[in-house]
Amino acid sequence: MTKKRKHQEDFQKVKFKVGKKKPKLENATDTTFKTKAIQIPEQLKEDGVLPTQNRKLNIKDLLSQMHHYSPGVKHNALLGLKELLSQYPFVIDAHLSSIISEVAAVFTDKDSGVRGAAVHLLQFLATKIRAEQIAPFFPLVSAHLSSAMTHISEGIQEDSLKILDVLLEAYPALLTDRSIIFLKNFVELISHQQLSKRLKSREKLSWMLSVNPNRRVTSQQWRLNVLTRLKKFLQAVVDGSSEKEGEGLQEQKDSPHSVRNPICISWKAHANNQQHIQLFENGVLRPKISSSFRLRSLAGVMDSSGKGLSSAENLKGFIEIIIPLLIECWIEASLAQSAPILGNLLESESQQLMQQVLSIIHLLWKLTKQHDETYKMELWLRMNYLVDFKHHFMRHFPYSLQETVKHKKKDLCRSNKHCMASSNSVDHLLLNLTLCDIMVSLASTSTLQMDSDWLDMIRKFVTDTLQDGSKLNSKQVNRLLDVTWRLMQIQQNKVATEPLIKAVYALYQQRNLPFPVRTLLLKFFSRVYQNEDLRTRRIRSRSKVLSRWLAGLPQQLALLGLRNPELSNQLIDIIHSAASRSNKELLQSLQATASRIYDPLEGALVLLPAEAQRRLVQLVYFLPCLPTGLLASLSRCCIMGRVSSELATTLIGILHMRSSFAGWKCQVQDNSVNDVDYFSFLFSTLIGFSREELTSLQGIRGKPHISQTQLSPVRLYLTDLDQFLHHWAVTEMICHSLSTIPSQSQCFDILQTGICKYLVGLVVIPDSTAGSVLCAINKLLDQACILSENLHKFLASCCYSLLYFLLTLDKEDAEHVQKRDMLWGSCISALALLPRLLRLMLQSLQVSRICREELPVVAQLLRLLMQHGQLRSHMITNEFLVQQIIKDIMTLKSGEVQEQWLTDLHYCFNIYLASHPPGPGPINAVY
Repeated sequence: MTKKRKHQEDFQKVKFKVGKKKPKLENATDTTFKTKAIQIPEQLKEDGVLPTQNRKLNIKDLLSQMHHYSPGVKHNALLGLKELLSQYPFVIDAHLSSIISEVAAVFTDKDSGVRGAAVHLLQFLATKIRAEQIAPFFPLVSAHLSSAMTHISEGIQEDSLKILDVLLEAYPALLTDRSIIFLKNFVELISHQQLSKRLKSREKLSWMLSVNPNRRVTSQQWRLNVLTRLKKFLQAVVDGSSEKEGEGLQEQKDSPHSVRNPICISWKAHANNQQHIQLFENGVLRPKISSSFRLRSLAGVMDSSGKGLSSAENLKGFIEIIIPLLIECWIEASLAQSAPILGNLLESESQQLMQQVLSIIHLLWKLTKQHDETYKMELWLRMNYLVDFKHHFMRHFPYSLQETVKHKKKDLCRSNKHCMASSNSVDHLLLNLTLCDIMVSLASTSTLQMDSDWLDMIRKFVTDTLQDGSKLNSKQVNRLLDVTWRLMQIQQNKVATEPLIKAVYALYQQRNLPFPVRTLLLKFFSRVYQNEDLRTRRIRSRSKVLSRWLAGLPQQLALLGLRNPELSNQLIDIIHSAASRSNKELLQSLQATASRIYDPLEGALVLLPAEAQRRLVQLVYFLPCLPTGLLASLSRCCIMGRVSSELATTLIGILHMRSSFAGWKCQVQDNSVNDVDYFSFLFSTLIGFSREELTSLQGIRGKPHISQTQLSPVRLYLTDLDQFLHHWAVTEMICHSLSTIPSQSQCFDILQTGICKYLVGLVVIPDSTAGSVLCAINKLLDQACILSENLHKFLASCCYSLLYFLLTLDKEDAEHVQKRDMLWGSCISALALLPRLLRLMLQSLQVSRICREELPVVAQLLRLLMQHGQLRSHMITNEFLVQQIIKDIMTLKSGEVQEQWLTDLHYCFNIYLASHPPGPGPINAVY
C-alpha cells in the first residue's frame, strides 16, 4: 500500500486550469530567430576593365559559359557574345583568339539551336574581322569545319554547309588554301568508298553515291545542296588561280576580258633623252624570252598535297573521282522524268541538279587550262570522258524547262524549312550553253570530222539562240560568246564563221541592251576583228558583217555621247584600234561622222571625260581629210575651254603634222589639210574668240570687266584667270607652229592681214587676245617683215592699254596679278623689236587730254621704260619726246607741291637720258 502511493507520486499528472497557458518546460528549445539582409557592394560593381552586356556578363564570363553542359546556357552565351561584340567592337581584337576557338568548337555541338546561334555569330564576325587578322587562326577553324562536314550526325553535316557559305563569302582565299581536304569532304558528303571487285589489291578505291533515309530532305535535294557549295568552292579556286597567274611573269592567256595598261610616253622628254622607251616582241608589256627552259616556282619544292589543285596530279585525281559521281547524279536526274518522249523537258529540281553538275565540270575544265601542258590535259580529258559525255549529256540536247509542276510538291518545298533552294535560278538556256562550252573544249581542228555530228547540233543551237531576239542576261551572253569563239577557232573557214558572226551581229543590233551585254558583244567583235586582221595579212578575205559593224561604230559614238561614258570609252578604243590599222570602212564612216563627234557644243569630244577626250584627239590624226568645217569646230573646241590646255596643244600639234608644213621627207596625203584652212585654224585659235563673241563685247562698258584709258582707243576686256591661262598655253603652241613654217615673211603677211581685217577697228579687245597677238608678232618678226601703218597704230594702242592695266592693277587682286609677267614680257619684247612701235606709243601720250589721276601712271610708265635695259637705246633715240611729255606734266602740276612720283621721274630722266651713259647694261625694271 505504501509502495504504491510512492510510485504514483513520482509520476503524478499535472492538471491545468481552463484558460491558462501551458508552462514551458525546462529543457524546451527556443526556435525563434531573426534575419538581416547581407549587402556586398563590391560584387555589385561593374568591371571597370571589361565591358559587359545587358546581363552584366563580360567577355570572359560568356566564353566560360561556352563549356557548360547545358545547351540553353551555351545558346544564351552565343547570343550574349553577339550582343556584346556589336556594342563594343574593340573587344574582338583584344580577345580574337579565344572568340575564334570557342565559336569554332561548337560547330559540332549536338544541339541544333547552339549550332544555329554559332552560324549567326560567325556571320556577324565575318563582317568585323579582316582576312589577315583571322589567317593565323584559320587552320583551327578549317579543322572544326572539316570535322563538322564529316560528322556522323546528319544535322551537323547540314549546318556545316551554312558555315561553309559564310567562310566562302568572307575568306575564299584562306579556305581554298586547304582545297584537297575540303574536296575530299565534299565527296564523302554524297558518296562512300567501295573496293573495286575487279582489282585484288586495295590500291584503287571506287566511289558510289550514298543514300541516307534518315535525312530530313530527299537524297536528290541533299546532293543539290552539296554540289551547289562545291561549285562555289571551285569558283573560288578558279578565281584565286587567275589572280595568282595575273601576278606572275607569264603572259596572260588570250581572253576577251584581258586589259593591257598603256604606256604613257612624253615625246618631248624622249627627244631630250629624259625618257627611255623599250619595245618588246609581240606588243606585250614585258619582255618575252625565247627559251625552252622555265624557272621553277617556290611552290615546286612542296609535295603535291600542299599545292592543291594547282598540281596536275591532284587535279587529275579529283577529276577521276568526281566525274563518275557527277554522271551518276545526271543519270538520276534524267531518270526522274515521267515520259521518255519528253526526255528533254526538265522539272525545276532536276534542272538545278543538272546545272550544278555541268557548272562543276566547266570549272574543272577551266582549272585544266591553267596548267602548263594544256594540250596534254585536253587530250586526256577527251580520251577518258568524251564517250560518256556524248552518251549521257548530248543524248537529249537541247534541254528545256517543263512548266507543269505539281503544286503539292511545290507547297511541300515551301513548308519544309530544310529544303534549301539552289543559288542559281531556273535557266535552261544557261544549262545548254554550259554543256556546249564543255563539249566544244573537247574538240579541235584535227578532230573536226569525227565530231561533226554533235558539233553541228551545237552550232545550230548557238545560231538559233543568237537570232531568236529574246532578251539575254550577261551571264548567258558571256557563255554564248565563249562557245561561239571556240566554234570559230575549231573551223576557221569563212563559210563556217560568217553565219556565226552574222548571228552575233543580229543580237548586237537589238535595242535597249543592258550595258554588261553590250560590253561583252563589243569585246567579242573587237577580238574577232583583231584575229581576222592578223589572218588577212596573208589572205585578203574580210568578213562583210564585221566590216558593217565597224562602219557603224562612229555613228553609235556620236549618238551615245555622255549617256554612258564607259560604253563610249569602249567604242573609242575599238575605233582607235581599227583606225590605226587603216581600216577603210571605218575611216570612211569616221570621216562622215567627225563633224558630230567634234561638235564644240554637243560633240563627244567636249562631253566625255579627259581620258576619252585624249583618245578622240588622237583619232584626228587618222582622219582621211580635214575640211574647213571640221577645222572650225576643232578651233572652237580649243578656244572654249571644254578640253584641257594640254589636249588643245596636242590637237594643234597633230594638225601641224597633218599639214604640208610639217617637214615630211615623203609626200603626205593629198588634200588632207588645205593650207588656207590651216592658217585660218591657227589664226582663229590665236584670237581665242569668235567674230560673234568679239562683236558682243563691244557693248560692254565700265568696271570690273573693262580697263580703259583716255590715251588709247583700245579698251581691254578682262578675262578670268582660267580662261586667260588656257588661252595663253594655246597661244604658245600656235606660235611654235607658226615659227616652224619655212617662209616666215609670208606667214607674217598672212597674220598681219588677219589682224587688220578682224581686230583693227575694234574698241574692246580681250586682254588675252591682245597679249596673244603681241606674242605672235614677237615670234614671227624678222628683218624681211614690213608692218603696215594701221598695224603699227593698233599694236601701240594695245601695248599702252596693257601697260596701263598692269600699272593700275591692285596687288590684292590675286586673279589678275598672275597675268602680269606674261603680258608685261610680251609688251616689252614688242617695243624692243619695233622701235617705231615705241615711238608711236610715246607720241600718243598727250597728257593734256587726260585727267590728273592718270598722270602718276604715265610718269611711272616712263620711269620703267627708261630703266629697262632692252629699251635704253630706243628711249635715248626718243629723248625729245620723253622730255616733252615731262614738260607737259610739269605744266599741269605747276603751282602745286611736287610729289614723290614727279621727283622720281626727274631723277630717272637725268640719270638715264639727259646724261646719255655710254654703257646701258642689262638693267631691268621692277614694278
